[in-house]
Amino acid sequence: MTTGLTHHHADLGDVRLHYVTAGHGEPVVLLHGWPQTWFCWRHVLPLLAGDFTIVAPDLRGLGDSSRPAGGYDTRTVASDIDRLMREELRAGRFHVMGHDWGGLVAYALAAQFPGPVRTLTIVDVAIPGDGSPGINQGGRRWHHEFHRTPGLPEALIAGREDLYLGWFYDHYGHRADVITPADRAEYLRTYTQPGALSAGFEYYRAIDQDARDNAARAAEQRIAVPVLAVGGASGWGRGAEVEASVSRLADDVTGAVVAEAGHWVPEEQPRELVRLFREFTARNTPQ
Repeated sequence: MTTGLTHHHADLGDVRLHYVTAGHGEPVVLLHGWPQTWFCWRHVLPLLAGDFTIVAPDLRGLGDSSRPAGGYDTRTVASDIDRLMREELRAGRFHVMGHDWGGLVAYALAAQFPGPVRTLTIVDVAIPGDGSPGINQGGRRWHHEFHRTPGLPEALIAGREDLYLGWFYDHYGHRADVITPADRAEYLRTYTQPGALSAGFEYYRAIDQDARDNAARAAEQRIAVPVLAVGGASGWGRGAEVEASVSRLADDVTGAVVAEAGHWVPEEQPRELVRLFREFTARNTPQ
């Protein structure tokens, strides 16, 4: 874990966001996915903190952020991040990197609140509303529809979070041991708290709204922010699908597929991810 890491909370009205900061330099926002928290960036943070100011929030409803009853569509969650960066931290411009649901929030941030976003990096996720039939790979990602079912996943999984979430930790990586027992304990610390399961599933229940919002915005204007689209090469990694998805919505897309990584790219191959990010931002940041 990087030195100089500090924890903060920001009260934004309807939500209280927990976030961590580290480093010095140009701001970079790191956005996590499900079933994870800011902690998924623990290996990336020390690799970036020497040259960037890192801001890694827990998304609305997840981690140690508060759990409002609603607002889990990615446009609303992106608004949380926009307010955190511009109003709370007074950041004028910043880079954004998002993994999994964090990638969808990062895309919504660049599409709906584009001014401050300098570059956008999306890691191992496809974007709802990109013009494809859907992001669940024709049902291969079976959990999408299960999570969208009202009330049922909460009832079946409560008290068995270690078993259910553990299946994803075990199977979605290039190796089963990439997320260690200690890492899982940190994730489970928050996902076993009251309301955490429901908050996570509400992200999936908002996919149709996300698709409508993204498609409507793309019909008005494709995003002009430079995008790095990264997929994991193995198993449940999305590979080149990330670049294909984002290319339907953005004009300036650089694609990359990371070897020996499944879905958990920031934890499986943090050095390669940071190398790609550094090269990409160096090409797309005015000197």
